Amino acid sequence: MSTFKSPSPFPLQGRYADGNRWETLRGAGDDRPTALQIIKDEGLVSALADKVIFVTGASSGMGPYMVRAIAETGATIYVGARDVDKARKAIGEDLVAGGNNNGSGRVHILHLDQADLSSVRACAAIPRRLNILINNAAVMRTPEHLTKDGLELQIATNHLSHFLLFWLLKDVMLASATPEFPSRVVSITSAAHKFGPFSDIYPSEKIYSQSKVSNIYMTSQITRLYGDQKLYGFSAASGSFVSPNLNQHSTAEEQSSWTSNPRLVVSLYSFEQACATVVYGAVAQEPVDFVKGQDRGKGEASTGLYLEGSAVAGPLPKDAVDFFEHGHTPWEFDADKEAKLWDLSKKLVGVE
Repeated sequence: MSTFKSPSPFPLQGRYADGNRWETLRGAGDDRPTALQIIKDEGLVSALADKVIFVTGASSGMGPYMVRAIAETGATIYVGARDVDKARKAIGEDLVAGGNNNGSGRVHILHLDQADLSSVRACAAIPRRLNILINNAAVMRTPEHLTKDGLELQIATNHLSHFLLFWLLKDVMLASATPEFPSRVVSITSAAHKFGPFSDIYPSEKIYSQSKVSNIYMTSQITRLYGDQKLYGFSAASGSFVSPNLNQHSTAEEQSSWTSNPRLVVSLYSFEQACATVVYGAVAQEPVDFVKGQDRGKGEASTGLYLEGSAVAGPLPKDAVDFFEHGHTPWEFDADKEAKLWDLSKKLVGVE
């Protein structure tokens, strides 16, 4: 067991923001919450049977664990996956509609290739009601490659495809929102956003980091534009975990650090823990209360939220040791850059 004292002031707020929980880390499976724990703590087991949730990228990594936890709420779940059979097996035939349960499952797997905007458009035409959109799919450090739409692969998969998916579904989400249950978009970002401020969305050595900043800008802008209509955007950093699929292009030195770097080893999450912050953003009441200004005094839906450690994260302390420390960077919320990226994204995906 290792102890890493977090800088003061501790930047997390909320139900799970006990500093002791985050200062003494033992690696995957320690005291940090799991997605299912959050579902139970919120009293949501079998409580969302009238809600619809859409999750992208759930055929490997933390995605299947996220879907299985959310399924405990009783919600109808759409899963967008490039490999439908792989997603079906990863999530479990018992939960998938048309699987071994003779069609009784509430999880519906749709073909979605996020490197192909025509696939995004086809997939978005299916849901007629939608309360929660979770943008989970991602690729990292792929060899330089342009999609059939002429877009850099990482920015296309991680940001632009999700932007188009939201744009095509936003009217459905607005129609599904109520004061009691606002609609939510949760985009998975990462600590990689802390490597530098946003500059562009074109191929560069920092393109993955840029895509993760883009995830934050998009959800913040959603809240700025649609918060008064009960549609909120949250960005959620899942934390570090070993995903052979996501990390397949990592260097040998980086892969070695997963077992040799003590700081990294004790910071790693299990898949059940990694998706907890995402599930917290999707279904917990706390983020909604924060974004509405009930705990911040900033008025109704002034901006989106950055979630980390299953909590609402404040600024990264100035004396932070490294990117494992919780908190958002000074460049994370920028209304002007958010608006510019929003307009550029509309142009690139063809929805102007």
